[in-house]
Amino acid sequence: MKRSRRVFLRLAGSTAALAALPRLASALDYPTRPVHLVVGFAAGLSPDILARLVGQSLSERLGQQFTVDNRPGAASNIGTEVVAHAAPDGYTVLLTVSANTINASLYTNVNFNFARDLVPVAPIGRTPFVIVVNPSFPIKSVPELIEYAKTNPGKINIASAGVGTGPHVACELFKMMTGVDMVQVPYKASYMTDLLGGQIPIAFGPIAQIIQDVRAGKLNAIGVTTPTRSDAAPEIPAIAEFVPGYAASGWYGICAPTGTPDAIVEKLNAATTASVSDPNLKSRLLNLGVEPMPMSVADFRKFVAAEIAKYAKVIQFAGIKVE
Repeated sequence: MKRSRRVFLRLAGSTAALAALPRLASALDYPTRPVHLVVGFAAGLSPDILARLVGQSLSERLGQQFTVDNRPGAASNIGTEVVAHAAPDGYTVLLTVSANTINASLYTNVNFNFARDLVPVAPIGRTPFVIVVNPSFPIKSVPELIEYAKTNPGKINIASAGVGTGPHVACELFKMMTGVDMVQVPYKASYMTDLLGGQIPIAFGPIAQIIQDVRAGKLNAIGVTTPTRSDAAPEIPAIAEFVPGYAASGWYGICAPTGTPDAIVEKLNAATTASVSDPNLKSRLLNLGVEPMPMSVADFRKFVAAEIAKYAKVIQFAGIKVE
């Protein structure tokens, strides 16, 4: 009886192993057909431009076309839902942005769960937001801003690009960590005219949008939101130099549907890492204000989980709600 049971278990194990072989072979051969790289933003915007640059490099490295599929709308939630419900075979992946980790707590009525339904594959790079000040305002550094805000609670207006956006949440994180009371003014359209004209004195904004005005002397940059100084503008101090532990970068990466085979995930991670480390692509990314941020799959998963947890606390602290 015992012998029969051992034989049965051995045969069952062999059958399971044989059944797994086609799946393993498929993963090792990946990709054998074009891959859809879904972008939750319109063509011509920064995520789309980045996806096309990285997608071209992945096409060359992996021998199949990575086709950019724009699915704009709902702060990238439309495109994210497409990938969350796609087959977990590596042929539909998402150009992930930092907003996805904010949206995970900000939106409660979506038909997917970002943390549960998508698996982080590979980071591409990070891009700082910058605190910029109109030269007419008497603030020249992050410590001066903190001191001024504490002695003038509720009297400083700060512009950002809309409720729940990366710059908005980065500003709320700054307020939470420093204990200052500043008035957040989210703009639905561009705030640059008001900022340059001095109608609003300070903004948290993307470096690519602001750096030319800083270099022209029209605005003063007092801090970047990356954990350390950015290669894109090393002359600007990191906020973390004055507020230890502060970090609220914009970033880009690739995610896939949960259940995608580990072999495919690792292959995509290796190809993405090689792409963003290539000197030519790295230079083009830096020109866009994006600093390559290669990580292993395990490290990227930890990073994304930490971002979701961090922004959940900020959203609760600030009481941020979307209309």
